[in-house]
Amino acid sequence: MSSVQNVSQSEVTRDWVYETDRKHVFHSWSAQAHISPLPIAGAKGSYFWDYDNKKFLDFSSQLVNVNLGHQHPKMIEAIQKQAADLVYIGPGFAHAARSEAAQLIASVAPEGMNKVFFTNGGADANEHAVRMARHHTGRMKVLSAYRSYHGATGGAITLTGEPRRWAVEPTAAAATVHFWGPYAYRSAFHAENEAQECERALKHLRDTVVVEGPERIAAIIMETVVGTNGILVPPQGYLAGVRALCDEFGIMMICDEVMAGFGRCGEWFAINHWNVTPDLITFAKGANSGYVPLGGVILSDAVAKTFDETPYPGGLTYSGHLLACASAAASIKIFKEENIIDNARRIGQEVIAPRLQELAAKHPSIGEYRGLGVFWGIDLVRDRDTREPLVPFNAKGADAKPMVEFASACREAGLWPFVHFNRTHIAPPCTVTADEAEQGLDILDQALVVADRYYTGK
Repeated sequence: MSSVQNVSQSEVTRDWVYETDRKHVFHSWSAQAHISPLPIAGAKGSYFWDYDNKKFLDFSSQLVNVNLGHQHPKMIEAIQKQAADLVYIGPGFAHAARSEAAQLIASVAPEGMNKVFFTNGGADANEHAVRMARHHTGRMKVLSAYRSYHGATGGAITLTGEPRRWAVEPTAAAATVHFWGPYAYRSAFHAENEAQECERALKHLRDTVVVEGPERIAAIIMETVVGTNGILVPPQGYLAGVRALCDEFGIMMICDEVMAGFGRCGEWFAINHWNVTPDLITFAKGANSGYVPLGGVILSDAVAKTFDETPYPGGLTYSGHLLACASAAASIKIFKEENIIDNARRIGQEVIAPRLQELAAKHPSIGEYRGLGVFWGIDLVRDRDTREPLVPFNAKGADAKPMVEFASACREAGLWPFVHFNRTHIAPPCTVTADEAEQGLDILDQALVVADRYYTGK
């Protein structure tokens, strides 16, 4: 018999939350016996806190999704108002909340992208974007980059180009081919500068297309700015080159903006930095800051037209859930009313970039930093000359110790970091103030002393 008991709010304690979690919650990406989830009591703005009232500055925006910060009152009000009006109606019906959300999303998308298909999150958004591309082109193969993450569902994990894919293989991966995207600091092409990296990465992609058979390739999917795998900002000209390559061979260009979109890079969509229009854009996370699960695909008019007379073979019970749509509409209005995108751009240019320049001059363990808006990554190294990572690729156990100690130092000082492999990311809410960003960077400065201890270069 289950041991779950009814507990009143007044009886909820840290111990009850923790013990009940350990008994009944199965956590993602974890060996269940080796984790100790921190019980959280509340959150507001750029901070969250535990049951001992220890506050953490959220430099990860949780999973880089709480773009408007925690518990934004206008978001809460919109969800409450919609809940009082109508909580759910099936996706086959038209409703004001769904219509408004789609209209507002299309209004900030690149020109010629006017239809929105709603999903539950980013992984299924990528699944459906690929499905749309395959039906539009009549082709099956999809090209996806190494150093990418596109989700953990059955199809999305085959697109993913990093170790989280390994444990679920073999999958239906035969129709997915991986290629190397640009990353000048750790160039796969032995490039000496950004321009050379762009040229050689595009040639590599063209060669891959040619040998895989362009007439068999439905889409090239990429994170516009690679997220979890390093905050890799593409060199000038790369995305335009991909667009030209896709146009030449009739291949659909899918931009995964799940993490990079909705203000994170200081624009509505990161693709706006390069004035390139893809055929499909996937979104989630920042669209409504994760207040209610939501994702989606924005379709170009040409792709949408494919399904004018031919039924689209896909759907979801919760597609366009009214609470999610109401929160997405409210989110876009807040972005505009409170100049959130301008704030994200300004914080990146005036606070984060100059402070990282100072930190790089001070801490030898910083090999490179890069980013846009409130989306930055720091490559931590043992040697700047050789660029040896602070920890090995996909490090575990004792090999991961330097990064574990670095992250612990951040948390002990009240900063919640986002770390992956040998990198730490700076991704506070888009609403972060200059003072909060400075506070977080001050803590980062202190924690980098830990990384410096492992430095072996000159």
